[in-house]
Amino acid sequence: MEIRSTTDKDLDVFVDTVHAAFGRFPETPIEGGGLWWSALETDRCLLALTADGRAVGTAAAHPFELTLPGETVIPASGVTAVGVLPSHRRQGVLSTMMRHQLTEFRARGEFLSVLLASEASIYGRFGYGPATYTRRLTVPRRQAALAVPRARTVTGAPAAGPDNTSVEVLRRSECGEILEEVYDRYRRSQPGALSRPHRWWALRAGQPPISPAPRLVAVHRDADGVPDGYASYSVESGTLTVDETIATDAAVFTALARFALGHDLVSQVVFKHVPLEHPLRWQLADFRAGEVGGEMDWLWVRLLDIPGALTARGWFTDGELVLDVDDPFLGDHGRYLLTVQEGKAVCIPTDREPDLSLDVRDLGSIYLGGTAPSTLAHAGHIRAHHPSAVTLADALFRADRSPHCLHWF
Repeated sequence: MEIRSTTDKDLDVFVDTVHAAFGRFPETPIEGGGLWWSALETDRCLLALTADGRAVGTAAAHPFELTLPGETVIPASGVTAVGVLPSHRRQGVLSTMMRHQLTEFRARGEFLSVLLASEASIYGRFGYGPATYTRRLTVPRRQAALAVPRARTVTGAPAAGPDNTSVEVLRRSECGEILEEVYDRYRRSQPGALSRPHRWWALRAGQPPISPAPRLVAVHRDADGVPDGYASYSVESGTLTVDETIATDAAVFTALARFALGHDLVSQVVFKHVPLEHPLRWQLADFRAGEVGGEMDWLWVRLLDIPGALTARGWFTDGELVLDVDDPFLGDHGRYLLTVQEGKAVCIPTDREPDLSLDVRDLGSIYLGGTAPSTLAHAGHIRAHHPSAVTLADALFRADRSPHCLHWF
């Protein structure tokens, strides 16, 4: 079995192989681009080849930036397009590719990678843990009234409210630069958010609102007329579906939600990708009107350099914790003293007795603050060596904001 990086000449083979692994055929190119694989960078794609040179497996990685708690932005490889032909499964192809890929990431000096898991049972054994979560909120139009005061006036066309903010409706084709700029400002302050490189927008590679799928966009502007939020949406069969709502503050999100909930000639409004702790449901005059569904994991995190990762993020409680971390997939084991003071961490190897023992996948889950260490301790994943260890870990690993990721890759 040979694992090697691809070249531009291998792109067709790579695309055909990954589609065959999932029992699918590549889509036909459409006007305006939009093929998801057009954003792949071939030098970061891998092919698994048999002895006679046949491609039987694929894996790729996008060069993203990830925002950590404390608004630190760091490089992160986004693993994607992982597949093995059904004829070659359970023969070690996937494990060999994943080990090769993680070794490459380390060689580049990267201290973590991320992915979206097609199946939740696969990636834990490679050291990835679910770190952000999302859900869908459905609101019947007849029960869509918000109890919060109307702080901002919104309409379907540019119109100034009492505070001179506004919402205007544009076609997706009219506001590409606005979406790119607003998203970039949003993701730099939102823990768990990934960058959307310019080439994604230019190639229309991804899901709405990146893709060329027809969408309307409600663009929110501040008192100076500067765009500071948007909601990408479509209306079909009486349902208004919001693909994503991007807002630079809570008031902007509320204004965009009010716009969507006030849309005429629809029976219900569906908000996709709402954070688990988002206040929108509580803002409804009828709390039960918001039907929650589709709750699922989204971004999975894998740490490769534990001291590097732990010192990169921001911290919001002082304290000291000894972590005993096992990484069975890469054959690593380490014990680290984490010391946090005034928002900064120092993490060094230590021989001290551990406070917590955990797998690297569980450290990935708690890293962004979206999963409490106590949850994993109660689930039997994390072992606490004394009663106060979990309480301290909960306080240390909490984030200033719940992590959330909207980007699909």
